[in-house]
Amino acid sequence: MATSIGRGGAISTVDPDATRIGLQVLRDGGNAVDAAIAAAAALGVTEPYSSGVGGGGYFVHYDARTHRIGTIDGRETAPRRMRHDAFIDPATKQPYRFTPERVSSGVAVGVPGTLRTWQRALDRWGTRSLARSLQPATRLARRGFVVDQTFHDQTADNQQRFAQFRPTKRLFLKGGQPPAVGSRFRNPDLARTYGLIARQGVNALYRGPLAAQIAHTVQHPPKVKGATLPAKPGRMTRRDLRRYRTIDRRPTKVGYRGLKVFGMAPSSSGGSTVGEALNILERYRLSGMDAGAFYHHYLEAIALAFADRNAYVGDPRSVHVPLKDLLSDTYAAERACSLDEHTTHKPFAAGSVTSYDGKCGQPAARGATGTETENVETTNMTVVDRWGNVVEYTLTIEQTGGSGIVVPGRGFLLNNELTDFSAVYDEHDPNRIEPLKRPRSSMSPTIVLKGGRPWLALGSPGGATIINTVAQLLLDRVDRGMTIAQAMAEPRVSNTNTAVSTAEPAFIAKYGAALAPYGQQLQASGDTFTGAQEIGAATAIEIGRRGLLTAVAEPTRRGGGSALVVKRTR
Repeated sequence: MATSIGRGGAISTVDPDATRIGLQVLRDGGNAVDAAIAAAAALGVTEPYSSGVGGGGYFVHYDARTHRIGTIDGRETAPRRMRHDAFIDPATKQPYRFTPERVSSGVAVGVPGTLRTWQRALDRWGTRSLARSLQPATRLARRGFVVDQTFHDQTADNQQRFAQFRPTKRLFLKGGQPPAVGSRFRNPDLARTYGLIARQGVNALYRGPLAAQIAHTVQHPPKVKGATLPAKPGRMTRRDLRRYRTIDRRPTKVGYRGLKVFGMAPSSSGGSTVGEALNILERYRLSGMDAGAFYHHYLEAIALAFADRNAYVGDPRSVHVPLKDLLSDTYAAERACSLDEHTTHKPFAAGSVTSYDGKCGQPAARGATGTETENVETTNMTVVDRWGNVVEYTLTIEQTGGSGIVVPGRGFLLNNELTDFSAVYDEHDPNRIEPLKRPRSSMSPTIVLKGGRPWLALGSPGGATIINTVAQLLLDRVDRGMTIAQAMAEPRVSNTNTAVSTAEPAFIAKYGAALAPYGQQLQASGDTFTGAQEIGAATAIEIGRRGLLTAVAEPTRRGGGSALVVKRTR
């Protein structure tokens, strides 16, 4: 179901099996974290091209007992031997093509953080062991799931590159073809891997034989005989895996129309960019605007925020991120001076975070359009339990199918997250490649408090469009007065500080004419790898009066999601 209303707990994911497993944990007395980890493990089975233990992500949690929000940064990291010119062709001195050279290679694989994220979340807030949390997904991997059109199409889109790697071809292309819709897909290798982790804990992946196997696979991609894909070797070692740790970070926080909006701090750019855009837009009475004026203000504000994101946000371990300035109301007031209410001026130059007073002087200079390499695949979930704990969790292996490399005999794909770094090294670029650095992400798991208590939790996949999806959902709900279900179904538009905005065809049909007088240019969205025209595949749960829960998932995007409550209200 795309929308469920009730009490006693709720969960929303992109997949019915994952939602069912998470819901059963809630019914059996587990809390939101227990359910989220069980569902995430299930997504590793049914959504292996978007998530899994070969990837990473960001976990945001509201604790009903302490009334505090905590976050876990489980982003993948670059190996300690990562080179500044890792994506530069030595023959031409130019960057390798994004596809296939960069994305389908060992050099693109970051040290995965998902499994340590699960363990850290359970240690901080959960009530169950990791071993118990993995049991439902282990059974699912062994018994299999029914292949839907989305899984078939994603496999078909990756067929040529999957066929270049022996273990990937063996797992996903039995008989050389994608699994048929309606057939049952089983992954006994992943079931055994989950079983190993259940017995030995996270050290099964970060130390010992499996760690050695991951490092060897990155250094020696297992190509088929006669493979035409370069699949360049990476530099990850067992030491890189052994040293990996998640990071507990303070969330970002901004006020908006009396609400408190909490998000993910860098290495993610989600919390800062969504927050800055909201701070800019709070200066305008959006609820009184027609659709053309509303979306014009939105696109200009999000472009201003992206200009600052591109100039200032990276992994704080390696670069100074002026987060306090980016989220300052005074800074937002000065940035808003560059928002012309009558016409567009995108792309914008970044603002000055070292000298601002909130007053209007010269409008922002015209800037350069940045290059976004984040791919649109990833997955997201939202969970609320009977006690009022909330989880918003976005996890990924980067593009659909990650690097395309399955660890032999282990049943999971390795990520290609390091392509999120800027390909060309520039010492002034906050997202430049550095050893042991986390590439900048746009993942934006968000929890909103109203009157000091959780009111709305939401997040989405979609690469750089994640920021737009989360911001648009919030604005549609808060300023346009839509229900959260209506906001979820609304067509979407995305801008990353470019002159032309990317929009779903339905958005262009509905709002294109209204935006034309403002000079806003729209082009139809389309994923480079899959051709899909949807933007995002969000999940959300709204918490109403007396704990009434409205859980929503996508009605149609990515085949439609699944949202369920423990006790449905008629």
